[in-house]
Amino acid sequence: MIPTEEQQELAASVRDFLAGTAPMAKVREIAESSAPYDPDVWARMTGELDLAALAVPESLGGAGAGHAEVAVVMEELGAALAPSPYLASAVLAVNVLLESGDETAIKDLLPGIATGTTVATFAIPILGEPIPGARKSSGGYELSGPAPRVLSGADADLILLAATLVDEVSDGDGPIAIFAVESGASGLTRTPLTTLDLTRPQATLTFDATPARQIGPDDASEVISRVLDLASVALAAEQLGGLRRCLDTIVEYAKLRVQFGRFVGSFQGVKHKLADMHCTLEQAESIVRYAAWTADESPDELPVAAALAQSYLGRAYFQVAKDHLLLHGGIGFTWEHDAHLYYKRAKSSELLLGPPRHHRARLAERLGLTL
Repeated sequence: MIPTEEQQELAASVRDFLAGTAPMAKVREIAESSAPYDPDVWARMTGELDLAALAVPESLGGAGAGHAEVAVVMEELGAALAPSPYLASAVLAVNVLLESGDETAIKDLLPGIATGTTVATFAIPILGEPIPGARKSSGGYELSGPAPRVLSGADADLILLAATLVDEVSDGDGPIAIFAVESGASGLTRTPLTTLDLTRPQATLTFDATPARQIGPDDASEVISRVLDLASVALAAEQLGGLRRCLDTIVEYAKLRVQFGRFVGSFQGVKHKLADMHCTLEQAESIVRYAAWTADESPDELPVAAALAQSYLGRAYFQVAKDHLLLHGGIGFTWEHDAHLYYKRAKSSELLLGPPRHHRARLAERLGLTL
């Protein structure tokens, strides 16, 4: 998919906005503070630019754009490393509500998320990790158990999560449904985590008979699968943005840095490495553009495209970020240089939706290659 003129204009607008409001000095300031993001920048992102409502249908008060436009925004956010709850709120939470088909929940919860006044998140259920259990109560449901490594979990106003329906018959083996928990709900404990990527805060949430509202069907496995596929595409776009910025930065450095009386970019070892990084970028861009296209135009192809995107982009971004750091030489290893910020974002993003082997296994399964 070649970006349309409108998508190119959107990218330019977001890029200019981030350059003025979230330069790297500001990114470092937030990353080294206790604040998860700059609320003023978030208010302008969701107010002036209306970015949180991009994928929300016009009938629900949104911009009526598609997932490809969300990918455009994510790519620019990834290039700038701008700390924001966009992935958690405008991607994960919005898609959970829209895909659930729960008209009442959509009407009640979506407007605040779309306008940015409500910061929401979705506790991503990762294979092999525990998820809470949900028991019926007089007021609806009560959740008990942990939800580890939740994006924006410490400060979200609304928490969406998957939980196993538990009763005397299922004994913990019931279907998985989606629930909403308000930030001030009783029995909810939030524990901020010390993360590798300081620009993307996470927290462990623990529920102890916490009142919750069910959203969507009792068996939401298909909804969750679709949401995770869309998240895979959005995250891949963000990874593409970071990958591109790393390559652009090291190419400029190679043109300026002189060693032994020559520009380092003229050394064969450096030239070959930069060429390899460029080839990686070209492949990554093709994969992301295709995945973003399927999200809007060919839903049947999305499961394969999403698994392919995370199978490739996670490793690709980390390899380029690592080479970007190494090719800067000694200065690349210093705290003052930005290389380590991209390196850490690349590694944390590679594992955010599950380890690479998980995505490769999903891809093989969806291609019918498993025994």
